[in-house]
Amino acid sequence: MNARISRRDFVKTSVVAGMSLAVPFAKVRGANGDIRVAVVGINGQGRNHINWFREIPGVRVAAICDADRSVLEREAAKFAQRNEKVDAYVDYRKLLDDKSIDAVITATPNHWHALVTVWACQAGKDVYVEKPVSHNIWEGRRMVEAARKYNRIVQSGMQRRSDTGLREAFEYINQGNLGKVTLIRGFVYVRRDSIGKVDGPQPVPESVDYNLWCGPAPMAPLMRKTLHYNWHWTWPTGDGDFGNNGIHYMDLCRWFSGHQELAPRVLGLGGRFGYIDDGETPNTMLVFYDYQPVPILFELRGLPRAKGESAMDNLRGVNDGGVIVECENGYFAGGWAYDKDGKKIKQFRLTEGAGHHENFIQAVRSRKASDLNADVLDGHLSSALCQMGNVSYRLGKEAARTRIVERIESNKDLGEAFERFQEHLLVNGVDVKQTPRMLGPWLTMDPQTERFTGEFAAEANVLARGAYREPFIVPEQV
Repeated sequence: MNARISRRDFVKTSVVAGMSLAVPFAKVRGANGDIRVAVVGINGQGRNHINWFREIPGVRVAAICDADRSVLEREAAKFAQRNEKVDAYVDYRKLLDDKSIDAVITATPNHWHALVTVWACQAGKDVYVEKPVSHNIWEGRRMVEAARKYNRIVQSGMQRRSDTGLREAFEYINQGNLGKVTLIRGFVYVRRDSIGKVDGPQPVPESVDYNLWCGPAPMAPLMRKTLHYNWHWTWPTGDGDFGNNGIHYMDLCRWFSGHQELAPRVLGLGGRFGYIDDGETPNTMLVFYDYQPVPILFELRGLPRAKGESAMDNLRGVNDGGVIVECENGYFAGGWAYDKDGKKIKQFRLTEGAGHHENFIQAVRSRKASDLNADVLDGHLSSALCQMGNVSYRLGKEAARTRIVERIESNKDLGEAFERFQEHLLVNGVDVKQTPRMLGPWLTMDPQTERFTGEFAAEANVLARGAYREPFIVPEQV
């Protein structure tokens, strides 16, 4: 089905807030006109995007969209309180028929990211797409193709690319001040509790158009207590915390290493440890990307520092998440450059990516994708690395410690990380018989075609593409 035609077959659900007090805005593209944006997916991060973009001079949030009417009405009411006009849509396809919208900001669940972006590009609109850019490797490349084919500005929501301190650190390392880069470590240590376990299908909230919410994903019974947010922890809609939080630091790993294509080999291991619930994605992982000469080693932890504690682990004094760039003559971590003895030698003031949204608007006005700090291609490659690790994990089998050690014994860095992984499980009282360790295979990737090759390729390529439900299909040819 042609997506651009089929959108017109659906009835618009529109709420206009504060219309009688609204000031009309003229539709003007170009360097001096107001940029009219629509925010899609407004229950979580989308609410923040509404406020962030409202505060940028010359930008107007002209439309909002969500498949949950209660969420839509809640946010529309805020516009009414401010005496601002906004159009509200349940069905994203009808929003795209509004030619006055210049750009779409999407913070939908991951499984909608690609379709929101491709359809917006086809409709002549620019896009700011939250991380991870895509839900699988194949569709991420289609997003890049759509951006290029339709000459659209597409920014990925990896705001640390706009961090001025990190940019200074990148230049400092790139100039060789710490010697050659030898290894990049990325990590996320963020607490994730059990989401509970149900004994049968749960009711979908009456305010939700479940067909639209599911979109490309199977319209299956809801088998968890909460529809919203906990979609992160199921494979048809989410990418786990690796794709949720880990993508920020994976992107930094790839940025600092200079890799501009997918890794030739990957291995993932881990598990959903400490509880049995309705989540499917791992809460603890090790993933190794066999780039040469600069490999990437990533760690994910969702359990605390030790059982009964609230604090999380840290790595070399860096809490929550970060990147450690190991070099011949020192390393970079947490905003500091260190020498080989661990002595601080230079600080970089980190800004957490302030100005990332403004950078998008600047590029919308200039019409130069090169002005973006986090173009969709960077978003695709970094997201796809997370997805490569997830694919290896999903093809994994239960494995005893001796089997894992045997598989990784030739890799010193991975072996050291696995010993800390084991200690982490031990201090959290994890019973690996109840929640076992899963050891994924080494998977080989052809970076040019972005398809797995060799052993396990058939199974891996199925997971690297996913499946779509009509009419919500990412097209082969965008």
